[in-house]
Amino acid sequence: MEKIKNLWSKLWFRILSISLAVFLLIVIALSITISCLWGDVIGTVASFKQLQTRNDEREEGSVYRMDVKGGFYFDKFLANGGASNDTELIQFITSNITKGLIDVKIGESDVNCSAFLAKTPENDMLFARNYDFQKTNLCITLCENPGKGRYKSFSTVDLNYVGMDPDKDVEGLMNKITCFAAPFAPLDGMNEKGLSCGIFMSYQGNDLSLNDSGTVATDQKDASKKNITSTTMQRMILDYCATVDEAVEMIKNFNLHDSAKSSFHYMIADANGKSAILEWIPENGTDLTDNDGSARRLSVIYNDDPTYDELRNDGFKYQWITNFIVTDHDDYYEGDNNAKPGWDRYERIYERLKETDGVLKDEKAAMDILKEVGRRTWNPGHAITVHSVVYNLTDKTVRWVANENYDDFSKTYIYSFETGKLTTLA
Repeated sequence: MEKIKNLWSKLWFRILSISLAVFLLIVIALSITISCLWGDVIGTVASFKQLQTRNDEREEGSVYRMDVKGGFYFDKFLANGGASNDTELIQFITSNITKGLIDVKIGESDVNCSAFLAKTPENDMLFARNYDFQKTNLCITLCENPGKGRYKSFSTVDLNYVGMDPDKDVEGLMNKITCFAAPFAPLDGMNEKGLSCGIFMSYQGNDLSLNDSGTVATDQKDASKKNITSTTMQRMILDYCATVDEAVEMIKNFNLHDSAKSSFHYMIADANGKSAILEWIPENGTDLTDNDGSARRLSVIYNDDPTYDELRNDGFKYQWITNFIVTDHDDYYEGDNNAKPGWDRYERIYERLKETDGVLKDEKAAMDILKEVGRRTWNPGHAITVHSVVYNLTDKTVRWVANENYDDFSKTYIYSFETGKLTTLA
């Protein structure tokens, strides 16, 4: 009997040992699988944190920071031919980032913004930009290690673009995982090479059945080219380009499909002091028959374009943008300045730049111009400047403010590519 008991004890011990070994193998396999499928997502979500709390009385959303781990599948996105509309972009994000478990939405936005290129007396190139909209949640998105052949970048993302409710804080694991899609939706940014970009409404088109302004999104259809949407084009620029010329040459290989049922134009600038406005305009130069955005062509207006010569007489070629088409604008709008959206802000920025031939004392001086044309100052009671940013393309530093809190140094952020640190001035 004692021998039988010993035999059963040994047998159960062996069964238990085998079971424990199998269990450990399963745990290891699951860990490896989770690491492969979700490792970058988990690391990124762990970095997601709130920097500023919302203030509903002042119509100010929350501000977040996210350090993006890995390449967020953007190489694959381009290799697959990009996306020709927001639906295709959502399908790619859902399939690759959230693994089909979480739905993603692309929100709409009315990007009435301003930007300009200036420089300091020390010849530091400054790209300054306002994002005018309404209360929304923002995310400072730092892409730290996007992969071989790609550059680190700082960008600002309106989380409404990835489906976050602007009237609520971003809470819960699923919402934070969804925000891993933020790198696909930069409003502006700068990479480690000092190349910067921004997106701006252009109010093109002539189809009032679409919306109150008749705005028609650019929707090119050259079968020989790959496809790209508005914000993913900006991500492509930040990730792969070091200069304006590189960016323009890359963009020429793609059909542009504007996002969020709106039409946009763009401005890019680099550390060499070169900048350009990119517009997609009808072949006939007007929008009278521009009802689907398919016949538009790329127009590039560089900061040394002769168009500007009558406006300035200086050695440095500054450039600026608001919300009307710059290409042959007098013909496009039949000489009517009142028909040019953002013309008043455009003129004010030009006045300030002209006073000093585009040379500004420092980043704060550039921010002061942004403050002057901010929504609460320029057009009180009508929306808000959600964020203002000055990128020093030479030093590779950033000065960033949300919700027009220009004089609150505890809400003024400084980022440096050299140190990798994001701090406040306070």
